[in-house]
Amino acid sequence: MLLAVMSRLIRTIVSLAHRRMGGRAATTRVGWLDRIMMQPLLRATYRLYARRLRAQLAGADLPRHVAMVMDGNRRWARQAGFDDPKIGHRYGAEHLDEVLGWCAEVDIRHVTVFVASVDNMRKRASDEVDNLMQMIETVVADRLSRPESLWQLHLAGRLDVLPDSTRNALKLAEDATRKRAARFHLNVAIGYDGREEIVNAVRSLMEDAARAGATLDDVAHRLTADQIAAHLYTGGQPDPDLVIRTSGERRMSGFLLWQAAYSELHFCDVYWPGFRKIDFLRALRSYAARHRRFGA
Repeated sequence: MLLAVMSRLIRTIVSLAHRRMGGRAATTRVGWLDRIMMQPLLRATYRLYARRLRAQLAGADLPRHVAMVMDGNRRWARQAGFDDPKIGHRYGAEHLDEVLGWCAEVDIRHVTVFVASVDNMRKRASDEVDNLMQMIETVVADRLSRPESLWQLHLAGRLDVLPDSTRNALKLAEDATRKRAARFHLNVAIGYDGREEIVNAVRSLMEDAARAGATLDDVAHRLTADQIAAHLYTGGQPDPDLVIRTSGERRMSGFLLWQAAYSELHFCDVYWPGFRKIDFLRALRSYAARHRRFGA
């Protein structure tokens, strides 16, 4: 009885705090929630609630591969009161390091994050793209290259659309992490387009077949889904079991169109820099409660 009452109290406090921030930025540099988070009671409440969620996942069927659309950096910055919304990209890039730590805690060994699409690179203002690329170079690539990082980096996308400095930083990080024990894998989708990925996979398959002396008819008669999958950016890795998108948007935006055919989808009504551990654990709890049908 006491446990049930405490559980309802915890959910109420967390819900009120979340709604006070418009259901979006859960942590900001300034504002009401930061001041409240300094109070021991709410900090303890969050820890207790996270611990309760974690206990609910004990023995649960958790995803092997989680993919995430890290959406809402600029909107988070505007809501947090920053004069320059581009600063949200820095908070978002730094937050990835924390979220990867949560994944490692529950032994999720494959993660794919959507950083920027080809359209983002081509259509957004040049100063915003430059700022995002700088964050990728100085935060993401740098931290993944450090010896204490557990993650082996894999790049997914058209590197030719990236600035030279960003492309070089990511390739150096990929090379630096290649020698690690292949336990945790991070795919960074940047300069990415899901349809282009499939086209490129088929093209690569056909080129390999041609080099082996096969004719077009040979390829057509023997072609299988597994052969195409092997030539995708994520070839050799399991397809994502769970796709999480932050910011409240409910669309895939061309992300992992092939790989996510049977993925479970979780749309979270919070901007990426404010994506909390309890939001992550709730997504895992939702996944564990579903009965996957794989099209059946």
